[in-house]
Amino acid sequence: MLFHGGYDSTLEEDYFALAAGALRRGYNVIAFDGPGQGSTVRDQGLHFRPDWEAVVAPVVDFALTVPEVDTERLVLIGMSLGGYLAARAAAFEHRLAACVLYDGVYDFHAVIAATAGRAASTPGGIEALMAQNTMVRWVVRNGRWTFGVPDFDELVKATEAYTMAGIADHITCPTLVLEAENDQFFKGQPQQLFDELTCQKELISFREDEGAGEHCHEGAMFLFHQRTFDWLDTLLAG
Repeated sequence: MLFHGGYDSTLEEDYFALAAGALRRGYNVIAFDGPGQGSTVRDQGLHFRPDWEAVVAPVVDFALTVPEVDTERLVLIGMSLGGYLAARAAAFEHRLAACVLYDGVYDFHAVIAATAGRAASTPGGIEALMAQNTMVRWVVRNGRWTFGVPDFDELVKATEAYTMAGIADHITCPTLVLEAENDQFFKGQPQQLFDELTCQKELISFREDEGAGEHCHEGAMFLFHQRTFDWLDTLLAG
């Protein structure tokens, strides 16, 4: 498994989110921070880029040199915003046996544009909205840092390229799209992305009454692990 996070992830978080469970199921895991994530933005000043295939390709190159890696069964998994990043990479990196979008993200720009719309209707604009809403304040401040832009207007522009429109059908490997019933960021987007995939695909929806309906199924990690690894076990055994 090749695993990366999303908008505010760190390599250390990746271990607890997926790698520890994957190891118990017999998988080897290479977790990594890409540009805009964890140590790469903090220590190297590298910011997010939409062409995530350029990030994943050297990770695949490295994985193919590791003796413990089954080169015919490489799986790419992306968490949160990583659901866009991994999908984008899989559209152009065809050495993957499977891709898991945890959860599916079709258009990240739509989320930022919606925030811009709220700001436009708020007296005082984005600064006032940030003062009123902790989530908006975090989204904007983290985005300015991880995208390397000076203000919110530039963040809106920078996210325009973060969409799977017109390229989702480039993915050729079997793809698992996960969805959370109450996702506060990307509600409806997993289904939208799933509908445009032309590869072998499956959509798994996690519900509130299972305790798994929140963003990335926080609070129900064992259920997320069970369903994801069961799908991979079946796929890769073939």
